Parts: sequence; C-alpha cells; structure tokens
Amino acid sequence: MNKIAVVGAGISGLSMANYLEKHTIDYHIYERRRKEDLAGHGFLIPREGIDYLSQIIDRSQLLENGSFLKKYIQYSHTGKILAEKELDHVFAISRHSLIHLLTQNISPEKISYEETIIPCDKEKGKLKKSDGTYIDEDIAIISDGSRSRIRRDLFKDEKMRQVRENEVVNIIHNKEIADSIENDFMKFHHEEGGLTFGILKLSHDTILWYSQFDNEKYQISEYMKEDLRAYMLEIFKEWHPLVTSIINQSTYENIHLWCVYELENLNPFYKDNIVFIGDAAHPLIPFTSQGVTSALKDSASLTKHLVNEDIMAEAFSKYEAERKPEIEIHIHNGRALLNQFLLPLDQQPPNILPISYK
Repeated sequence: MNKIAVVGAGISGLSMANYLEKHTIDYHIYERRRKEDLAGHGFLIPREGIDYLSQIIDRSQLLENGSFLKKYIQYSHTGKILAEKELDHVFAISRHSLIHLLTQNISPEKISYEETIIPCDKEKGKLKKSDGTYIDEDIAIISDGSRSRIRRDLFKDEKMRQVRENEVVNIIHNKEIADSIENDFMKFHHEEGGLTFGILKLSHDTILWYSQFDNEKYQISEYMKEDLRAYMLEIFKEWHPLVTSIINQSTYENIHLWCVYELENLNPFYKDNIVFIGDAAHPLIPFTSQGVTSALKDSASLTKHLVNEDIMAEAFSKYEAERKPEIEIHIHNGRALLNQFLLPLDQQPPNILPISYK
C-alpha cells in the first residue's frame, strides 16, 4: 500500500486515520497546532453520523461522552414556544470528548503536532514542512479546514466569500442551569430575524451555547473576548431569563467567534496525488449541522476506494463521484436555512428543523 500523509488532526483527519487503522493501512498525521489547542466546543451529529462513528469508536464510550436530544423546540426571544419537533437520534457531544475518542485508537508516534505542511512550489504533488524538509508520501490526504492553505495553493482561481452570519460559541459548566433544562435542542429567535440563541445540554453539568448574528446588523466581530459578555448582555437583555443567565455566568477565555466563509463553487476534490476531505474539500456553513457527518462519510468513502482500487486516480475519482452530489445538497440546504434565518419570524416557514438532510 502507498505511503499516506494526513494533514490536519481535527475531526476529519482523525476520522480518516481511524478508518485507515481499521484497514491496517499505514499513515502519519501532521497537525500545525499544539495538541491542547484542538479542544474546541461541540457538535450536533445526526443519526447517520452516529452510525459512521460507531464503525470506528466503541458505541458505549460514545454514549458516555454525549447525549441524545429528544426534541427541537423553537422559541421566541421571550420564551414563547413557536414549534416543537421530535428528533431522530440527534446527538450532542463536546469537541474535546470527540477528539479524545478519535485519538485513543491512534499511536502517539503517528501524530506530529506543531508541524506546518505547505505545498512544494518546485515539484508537483509534493508537500514539505516549514523548514523545507520534504514529506515522504505517495498520497496526501488534506483535512486542514475550510480555509485550507494547500487547497488555495492548488486551486488558485477559487473564490471564498464571507456569508451573512457570524457565530459566538461557548461552553458553560453549571449544574444548576443544566438541571433546569431537559435534553432538548432549544433555540430562541428574535422576531425581526437575524439573531438567535441556541442551547444544547451535553451532560449533567455542561451546556454548549451559541448565538448566530446577522453580521450586517450586529458588528460582533469587532469585539475582543473580554468585551463580549457586556456586548451580548446588552443585545440579549430583554430575552428569556435562561438566555441572560447563561451569558452572564459563562466564562469567556475559551469563547470562539466564528466568521463563516464558503466557496462560491466547489473545487475538484483531488489533484495529482493530493485529495481533500471534510471542510478542506467542501466548507459547510453551520446551519447544516452536517460537518462531522460529512467528514466521517468522506473518510469512509475514500478509504473504501483506496482499498478497492489499484489505481490511485481511479480511487480519487470514485470518491469524488460518490460524495460530491450529497455535499452539493447540503450546500443548497445551508444557504436556504441562512436565508430563512435572516427573515422576520412571521415570514419564516413554520417548524423548520435547523439541520440539513439529503
């Protein structure tokens, strides 16, 4: 089997490594960040994603580290219930827990942290470390995120654009607040549109919360972390007390402010001996809640074709043909959900579940 380098040790890179492990295919992962910088916040994972995760992670361990959500409940900003919908095995888990579970099956010597990988400008298909040392690989699987440097270098004509939404994401450890809510996906909406507050209970004492902002109305990206609490308390001061309590009692040193970008058009998923998976292949805006599932399906599909095909280009081609149509559906759905988010509530379709399904 060819020598494989995986660039990126986020969810997609670690998922790929686990599928390669399952088929006893050798590889090495290169990650530019420190291991402790990969913690992050959390995810919603639909049923299909859990099925794929269960192929590479012990399901009982998975269930110990997250929780299934029972219902999606849409509220007005003051707490009036606008809609309810039963959820079909939608799972909430912290990024820290998922990274830990995916890493435990990988030998430490197979991951190099604080190692930036860049394309070689002299030899097609080769990658090198920042010190100029070449990586010895036959296949490079790129999973370095939505703003992939390697993708931008290979596809110089690509166009990325910022979408009309920013997100603030945080985790609060507070048993009193966690005890006061059920295992539901709760989302509060401003009547004028363009502003929401979502709540996901991850465990008996841990809550993931996020807020989505129309960035033409709210200049959230201009604020430093230490100023975010005051700004958000001002924005949400007349919202339901649960919202203001969570904002007020959270700490902000690990808060994430997400400026969301998308590709105007998808690139090919591969070039020469370099192939892309996850956000590096197809950035999905957060309204889809399909980032983790898509990364898992990319990893499973690419591994399958690498195992079954003797010719690398044929494996890459079949992987792209299998995955690209579904990704295009999620991109379409994500843009539709974004447009609905921007509308006043009385103009939004009723009982819309904020998850993209193919």
